[in-house]
Amino acid sequence: MIPDLNQLRCFIAVGEELHFGRAATRLFMTQSPLSRQIRMLEESLGVRLFDRNSRVVRLTAAGSALLDDARRLLALAGHAVDVARRIDKGVSGKVRVGFTAVAGYELVPNLIARAMQELPEIEVTLHEMVTVAQIEALQAGTIDLGFLRPLPDVDPELQWRPAVSEPLLLAMHATHALAARERIAAEDLAGQTFIQYSATEGKYFHDLIGSVLAGAGRPPRVVQQMSQTHSVLALVRAGLGLALVPASARHLHFPGVVLRPIWRDDVRAELRLVWRDANRNPACRVFADFAAMHLASAKELSQTLTASD
Repeated sequence: MIPDLNQLRCFIAVGEELHFGRAATRLFMTQSPLSRQIRMLEESLGVRLFDRNSRVVRLTAAGSALLDDARRLLALAGHAVDVARRIDKGVSGKVRVGFTAVAGYELVPNLIARAMQELPEIEVTLHEMVTVAQIEALQAGTIDLGFLRPLPDVDPELQWRPAVSEPLLLAMHATHALAARERIAAEDLAGQTFIQYSATEGKYFHDLIGSVLAGAGRPPRVVQQMSQTHSVLALVRAGLGLALVPASARHLHFPGVVLRPIWRDDVRAELRLVWRDANRNPACRVFADFAAMHLASAKELSQTLTASD
């Protein structure tokens, strides 16, 4: 029979004190129940753990062998209880976080660096994926949190908080005539070739930028569609055309590509922190609260952005 933790605790106290009276005092109990616990332990193990008489208490060879292991077992049990409680409170555990490529330029690296300092017992696993894939992963339970773009008709069980709101900038090659402008007007795009986001894999930006271009009078001519911002900028660098990109693209340093503010200050690219309401991972809620606090403490991204080449 495996001894219970209370019996081991009593055995350790007697084994270290080698005196039932002192051991009982240490355990805040009387000698009679302490002696009963030791007797029950010896009976369950089928060995004598102490040689004792009215004057002396000594560990037997079996008792000496058990003492070190009993200490380790008791320490391990205490650790297991502490870990369980910390996981239940969400201060320890694992969190799987999805993010779009743009979120990986600045927001996610900064957030994870802070989390490593302030939530050192939460292990974060990162997964780069587009918004639609994140929503599917949240619904399937394969990620706990996602940094993703707003989409219509999203599962009502998904909860969210605002993460980032940023303006759009016009990207162009440094040799383009518009590069000399400090600010781009709607009429400047007339007759220009343009690189747009994919209507399927980059739907949020495709629709957002499409609405901006539709109000530009004579919209530019779209020649290519890409799913990721770095691919869009690569084509801009190659001279294939202009592109509207989120301001966080300034962290992608493409030689020969410049970014300029546009006439539509009111158009914002939104990023949300999203999780499934039914998620029962305590660390998920703790990390979500931490992320929200971290994001709220920073000024809106647009306040720190300047057009740069």
